[in-house]
Amino acid sequence: MSTVLTLDAMARRVKPGMKLALPVDYAGVSMAMTRPLIAHGAGRLHVVCLPTGGMQPDMLIGAGLVDTIETSAMTLGEAGGAPCFARAIATGAIKVVDSTCPAVHAGFLAAQKGVPFATLRGLIGTDILANRPDWKVIDNPFSETPDPIVAIPAIRPDVAIFHAPVADRDGNVWIGRRRELASLAYASEQTLVTVERIVEESLLSDERTAAGVIPSLYVEAVAVAPGGAKPLGLWGEYGPDMTEVARYAREARSEAGFRAFLDGADHALEAAR
Repeated sequence: MSTVLTLDAMARRVKPGMKLALPVDYAGVSMAMTRPLIAHGAGRLHVVCLPTGGMQPDMLIGAGLVDTIETSAMTLGEAGGAPCFARAIATGAIKVVDSTCPAVHAGFLAAQKGVPFATLRGLIGTDILANRPDWKVIDNPFSETPDPIVAIPAIRPDVAIFHAPVADRDGNVWIGRRRELASLAYASEQTLVTVERIVEESLLSDERTAAGVIPSLYVEAVAVAPGGAKPLGLWGEYGPDMTEVARYAREARSEAGFRAFLDGADHALEAAR
């Protein structure tokens, strides 16, 4: 059974220097955890985005908590580029471990299967391969002729954090078709999930929901946070507030603007309480 915690208590599970896994913006980002993580201040994080990063990792970068980010892209979608990420790159404040979407997925797949690496072919001949010394070109052992293939090492995060519509009292979490979230949970040492609500009935006992459930075995803790993905969207619950995302993109272009945005977020959080 997963532990039910407050947002602040869950943020304290993240320790300095950890490898933190976060989902793509459309797949259930726990924006509700962003401000508690910043307030907690566990820095030197290695953030891995599955497979791309957006507003949440950008805010963690802006707050100075990230040393390394591993991702195939950083973007706010229609609102443009990720401003804190761009500023950190320009100043050399963070290290970027460049990847591709299939390579990030392959690393997580290897971790959840308990094997040291997964293989991809499409990276052969690309510039990105030349800049990833941890990716190894090996020969296909089943081919009688030379057949190079790339071995992608397993990605094993210390902690994964995401938001989902519902959990049950046993800590089972329903993610529907968002299999990225299953990859996060199965590959990570611990998984922290915020949800819109907790229901009494078991999500695993209903054939209509069971196939889309992450069992509580893979969920360390759950926190209830209605609207916890906002201003991003959550499938089946609410859409993204692109006006607010655009406001963030505009204000966070400067460090002072980013801090002002955080102050505004703090005030909104206090008003909600």
